[in-house]
Amino acid sequence: MIDLHSHTTASDGQHSPAELLSLAASAGVTALAVTDHDTVAGLAEAAEAARAHGVELVPGIEVSAFVLKKEVHILGHFVRPDFPELERFAERLRVDREQRMERMVEQMRKLGFPVRMEEVRAIAGSAQLGRPHLARLLVERGWCLDVKEAFDRFLGAGKPAWTDRFKLEGRDAIRLIHRAGGTATLAHPGSSKLERYDILQLAREGLDGLEALHTDHNPSVRERYLKFAKEFDLVTTGGSDFHGEQVTPGRRPGDSTTPPENFAKLRARATSARA
Repeated sequence: MIDLHSHTTASDGQHSPAELLSLAASAGVTALAVTDHDTVAGLAEAAEAARAHGVELVPGIEVSAFVLKKEVHILGHFVRPDFPELERFAERLRVDREQRMERMVEQMRKLGFPVRMEEVRAIAGSAQLGRPHLARLLVERGWCLDVKEAFDRFLGAGKPAWTDRFKLEGRDAIRLIHRAGGTATLAHPGSSKLERYDILQLAREGLDGLEALHTDHNPSVRERYLKFAKEFDLVTTGGSDFHGEQVTPGRRPGDSTTPPENFAKLRARATSARA
């Protein structure tokens, strides 16, 4: 099984890179992409654990960006973790996430929920701060039943505690990933409610793949995006988007996978670009 979308404690996942690789190996995953949000901090530990478990690690990142004013997530696969520009980008996003979280905590306090930054940091640990960490705190304090409710009520776009963030254009995210030696794949287009024209814009900017086989896509949604992938010559990928049981209950590594022939096509695009 080839799972090209997963997260660790380096961003908003529940498990350390070593724990994630152990879970993936136990589930029968043979190749796993670790794609933490806006950081490659977990890849060194993931690589060591992958060797120990006999799993192929695909070094990755999930970059948040925008196309036509819509937020999109672009997966970088086969990136070089030590690429200096990628490291500088991750540091810039780390600072931005800290400042954004401070604003969101203040918004929650204004709404009558006495949360503190120290509590959010305790949940995040060494990870980059993200909304799921604040969502987990709201669940722990009994103000929300689960992470989904926290986003639906408070933290999602346009909700009472939402604050804006640094905006990277989709074309710039694709170019950054390409310069880092990777391929750029649009993540969970159905969950992001992306239309044909949105995907066309990114395809024109050099997008390599489309995650039509995401865990959250039902059969009809998958078929829709499979057609777009074929139309725009994008490699179809699949991934579990696993974050951990506390963040994404009922989801496991390998729940959605990439066909081996598509994995080979994606690898070939990365190899060709580097050449």
